[in-house]
Amino acid sequence: MAHFIDRRLNGKNKSAVNRQRFIRRYKQQIKKSVTEAVNKRSIQDLDSGESISIPSRDITEPFFHQGEGGDRTRILPGNDQFITGDKIERPQGGGGNGSGEGNASDSGEGEDDFRFDISKDEYLDMLFEDLELPNLQQNSTNKMVDYKVIRAGFTSEGVPANINIVRSLQNSLLRRTAMTAGKKKQLRELETLHDNLLKDPEKNQSEILILAKEIEELKARIARVPFIDTFDLKYNAFQKQPIPNSQAVMFCLMDVSGSMDQATKDMAKRFYLLLYLFLTRNYKRIDIVFIRHHTQAKEVDEQEFFYSQETGGTIVSSALKLMQEIIDERYPVNQWNIYAAQASDGDNWADDSPTCRQLLDKNILPAIRNFFYIEITARAHQTLWREYEELAQVHSNFALQHIRKPEDIYPVFREFFRKQAA
Repeated sequence: MAHFIDRRLNGKNKSAVNRQRFIRRYKQQIKKSVTEAVNKRSIQDLDSGESISIPSRDITEPFFHQGEGGDRTRILPGNDQFITGDKIERPQGGGGNGSGEGNASDSGEGEDDFRFDISKDEYLDMLFEDLELPNLQQNSTNKMVDYKVIRAGFTSEGVPANINIVRSLQNSLLRRTAMTAGKKKQLRELETLHDNLLKDPEKNQSEILILAKEIEELKARIARVPFIDTFDLKYNAFQKQPIPNSQAVMFCLMDVSGSMDQATKDMAKRFYLLLYLFLTRNYKRIDIVFIRHHTQAKEVDEQEFFYSQETGGTIVSSALKLMQEIIDERYPVNQWNIYAAQASDGDNWADDSPTCRQLLDKNILPAIRNFFYIEITARAHQTLWREYEELAQVHSNFALQHIRKPEDIYPVFREFFRKQAA
């Protein structure tokens, strides 16, 4: 049985197949580090790669070693100080393993964490694994396209993990047959002639020797044809196949009133940036409508939504009314899966909160798939949260979560968009 060992180096002297094997093997540790890293990143570099650390204890392999205790017999070469029965004092300062793995410390031993760099794509794959838009229904197929990976024959280029052994060996056999067929035919003719000459003792011996030399040279040429060559290698090819899916729109409603300080706005933007990356990465075409509001609501583009400095008072219902108008004008309910995500600090005119509840209860929630509300505040909840809590008890497609600090954002995000059981 032939064994193939691919020693070709992938970018920057790193083996792609070993890299993917490492990621699969330590997926839980890497995913945990990615989750911790996303909470520490600034908004500007949320979608770049990451250098993560994995505790060395999590990647060590089990090994056998001699335990402490028991009677032992040792031969110490060069011993001129001890005889049988002497007790050897313990070295001062501890065990003295001398392996060089510990960090300088006066409080015991330590060990450096293992550093591992992952690319942007690997980082985002880990970040949005097992997430999906909930309650997505197929009501139209002319807009949004989802993908699944399918086999697409064979290719001459690829990573070692995708080598097709059977097809590669078939190509190797065909190549060797084509390159040696003529030589083997000539070899058979020469061997037949050589055998005939040996049967006739009257033939010249020098002619027989010359013929034998030609046969050996021809055999050597046939043997030099390599068993496997780069041209023989074939790889399994994969491609993304578009799956007819539903068309969807996500409304992003963000409170930018004066009560939202800069830290609160940054947490809201971080949540929306995660949402934006998730939607644009997992779905090829999906409409995203950005709405900023204070006392008045305005539909804006992506740049203005994340970076505009406009502020004012607070009337939350203005954003809900604008959302309903946009739905009526551009997104027929029978053709679109409609979602909405709202972020606020909960501060609102007391008389306006019941209006928000009525708009959602009577007009918006019956027409959309899901409505997600996050309240970003360290204070006690106000009237808006209490009104929304009552909605959540009545409507299963309404979800609300409380965010107090940046570390809460990603867990809340995963809670909203976790993949539902089939």
